[in-house]
Amino acid sequence: MSLYLLQAAYTPEAWSALEKEPEDRIEAIRPFVERLGGKVICGYLSFGEYDILTIVDMPDNVSAAAFSMASSGGGSIRVRQTTPLLTVEEAKQAMRLAGEAEYPLPSALKLAHELGIE
Repeated sequence: MSLYLLQAAYTPEAWSALEKEPEDRIEAIRPFVERLGGKVICGYLSFGEYDILTIVDMPDNVSAAAFSMASSGGGSIRVRQTTPLLTVEEAKQAMRLAGEAEYPLPSALKLAHELGIE
């Protein structure tokens, strides 16, 4: 299972519907996430670019993408973003692996480093 941060911004029509009939959208999506094999960890309404933030634990990228696609297709969301989340241990593993990978710098940048030019 992997954690994902789901961020969405509602359309004006969705906000209008929610103002007329308020509902807990985190609880509304919980059964859908569970049908995809996932679990809602937490969710919040927010100010700013996104209106709702949810952290879900999904079996894989395909399930997370399915959630994202389905939620976008309903017409109530104008902007959405799905971000995979790493634990600190996973991030440290990635850092170690990146350090061992010896990424090749572009030639001009490599030359600048060798000459001490920043």
